[in-house]
Amino acid sequence: MSAPLGLLLLLLGLPGLLGGWPRYEPTWGSLDARPLPAWFDEAKFGVFIHWGVFSVPSFGSEWFWWYWQKEKREPYVKFMEANYPPGFSYEDFGPLFTTEFFDPNQWADILKASGAKYVVLTSKHHEGFTLWGSKYSWNWNAVDVGPKRDLVAELAMSVRNRTDLRFGLYHSLFEWFNPLFCEDATNIFKTRQFPTSKSLPELYEIVTKYQPEIVWSDGDGNAPDTYWNSTGFLAWLYNDSPVRDTVVTNDRWGLGSICKHGGFYTCSDRYNPRHLLPHKWENCMTIDRWSWGYRRNAKLDDYFTIEELVKQLVETVSCGGNLLMNIGPTHDGRIAVIFEERLRQMGAWLKVNGEAIYGTKPWRAQNDTVTPGVWYTFRPTEGKVNAIFLNWPVSGALELGEPQAKLGETQVKLVGYKEPLKWIALGEKGMMIALPQLTLKQLPCQWGWTLQLTDVK
Repeated sequence: MSAPLGLLLLLLGLPGLLGGWPRYEPTWGSLDARPLPAWFDEAKFGVFIHWGVFSVPSFGSEWFWWYWQKEKREPYVKFMEANYPPGFSYEDFGPLFTTEFFDPNQWADILKASGAKYVVLTSKHHEGFTLWGSKYSWNWNAVDVGPKRDLVAELAMSVRNRTDLRFGLYHSLFEWFNPLFCEDATNIFKTRQFPTSKSLPELYEIVTKYQPEIVWSDGDGNAPDTYWNSTGFLAWLYNDSPVRDTVVTNDRWGLGSICKHGGFYTCSDRYNPRHLLPHKWENCMTIDRWSWGYRRNAKLDDYFTIEELVKQLVETVSCGGNLLMNIGPTHDGRIAVIFEERLRQMGAWLKVNGEAIYGTKPWRAQNDTVTPGVWYTFRPTEGKVNAIFLNWPVSGALELGEPQAKLGETQVKLVGYKEPLKWIALGEKGMMIALPQLTLKQLPCQWGWTLQLTDVK
């Protein structure tokens, strides 16, 4: 090889070498080998936002259009007959998606107060309506119809200007009633009109325009990843996109890919296995037990309490997962006060107990074998084991069956309380810890407490 040619080849390879990233091939074998950017595992907690034209009827579910028109479920058909004129179509809801109270700065401040480290907004759900002015969604997007605003751009700017949260976007691959998708489905996905003219161009558009650090894919429409060309898109995302170094993706890239291929695994909605998994995973769940979108007819009991949400977070993080907790804003752009309260409550809890959540690793035991409702996390650099207990014992003594204490070395601290706690060793059966006698106002927080254990095995 001549010297000039060798130098040229070296220079051509230099950007990849200097950037520290290899080139990924459009195959699952290559893409699945990409290390997950470290920030995601350290973040632990994010907020999901389901917002779209489905927020206008705000009845039953964000699957309103499908349940009404395709499955013709009785409650949805009756709701439309009782409240809208004959011939009213789902598209007629578009202009009613007004967002007049949408204040992206206020949303960003609420998100910041929640203690979340990332946010994921539905840029497009299965209804096909895009929250940005997509070139590929003519007259069915938020700039042309309804708000007449680029909702994605506004929220992205506020989140980036006012918080340290990472900004992410959800995108549905398929659309229920898009004629091109329906035609491809009729052809058993032997034709690919819809992904080439609609879905893939949209994905490239949102990544290039808004540079999301999470691309949260969903809705494969029972089509394989080869139909969607998911591996081709992901190879571009990891190799050449503006977010190639920091972007994370999930596992919903085509029939059969969930819990098998992609970045972190989601496996199913509301996935919470309560045991350690070998692969990074996320529990995406919603504060409203029955719907991801806003429901005007929801009752108080339909919402998870803060105690239940803290339990979800603690269980998830102890087992190596992240919690993605969903809210559904209203058609006029408000985060309902029940959602705001839950977010602020979670933030208040994390302000005290965040050290037991953010940046932690799973310990050798995920939950206690003696006392129910005790979950463990670990900080390897400091050698601290966190025992998060969800029920304050009436006796004032907490028995832990997992940690083995060392006399004269082990220290126990209640996070948010100054004095070290007294304890006795129970040999191989663990330890007994004397909790301080505190009034309700003296408790560091109200919905779960953290013991920091140093020098235990």
